[in-house]
Amino acid sequence: MNEHLRSYIHYLTLEKNSSKNTIDSYKFNLDRYINYLKTKGVIEPAGITENTVTGFLKSLAKLLASPKSVSQNISTIKGFHKFLVSEGITQGDPTQNVTTPKLPKNLPDVMTQDEIEVILQKPDTLKPLGIRDKSILETMYATGVRVSELTGLKQSDINFDMGIVRIFGKGAKERIVPIGRSALEWIKKYQSEARVILMRAYSHDVMYLNSRGKPMSRMAIWNIVERYTREAGIKKAVHPHTFRHSFATHLLEGGADLRAVQEMLGHSDISTTEIYTHIDREYLKEVHKTFHPRG
Repeated sequence: MNEHLRSYIHYLTLEKNSSKNTIDSYKFNLDRYINYLKTKGVIEPAGITENTVTGFLKSLAKLLASPKSVSQNISTIKGFHKFLVSEGITQGDPTQNVTTPKLPKNLPDVMTQDEIEVILQKPDTLKPLGIRDKSILETMYATGVRVSELTGLKQSDINFDMGIVRIFGKGAKERIVPIGRSALEWIKKYQSEARVILMRAYSHDVMYLNSRGKPMSRMAIWNIVERYTREAGIKKAVHPHTFRHSFATHLLEGGADLRAVQEMLGHSDISTTEIYTHIDREYLKEVHKTFHPRG
């Protein structure tokens, strides 16, 4: 079983070009699945039945409190068995009749434009690190990048003349996103007044650097967002992804086309982007309630 798992991970890495985070998650879930199979005396894929799979899922439901985690495990196991069938290792798929439960769509927290403006004003731009933090916040809101995309951003990814930024998303998929004038101005200021101080010989072309000249970590970005949100007096649970949610929502509120927003966010499936239309509808309902004479 472990040999088949290694083959599957190899397939995800080389053929599907999956990200490291995705591969690590799949391996963790499948290691647990295979360990369960061993306790049931199943050591070959051909010995796995639908009852075996449902038995594992029942044990998983007791172990994991989150329905989302269970759903992710089901998806991982289904992908593994489809791979085994496609490679001719097994004749049938024991997960064929196993359904993934529909999860409720939880609307993400979104900041108002005024709340974002307050946060953007908080960094002390008389200091190099304050300039860097201001540039980071402006870039996040201007482009809707994921935190992993931000930490991987290179100076050469920004075309100042065209007002666009090249972003490498999940699975190293490349997309081009427009970036506004304000963010570009703060990036230039950061490069000329802060990055030149932070950079070291090993900094290379990485855009955002920490005080030791190394690339910013995901946690460092989280800490920056948390700090300035707290200083702004905003009580919402704000994290880097909140800027991404707010970016998408504010575009739709302004009348942007859903498919254009999908492209900018780097969503492969438009249904993922459609969650923001629910937020937009709530906004429209609030406007109607506030301003309509019969509201």
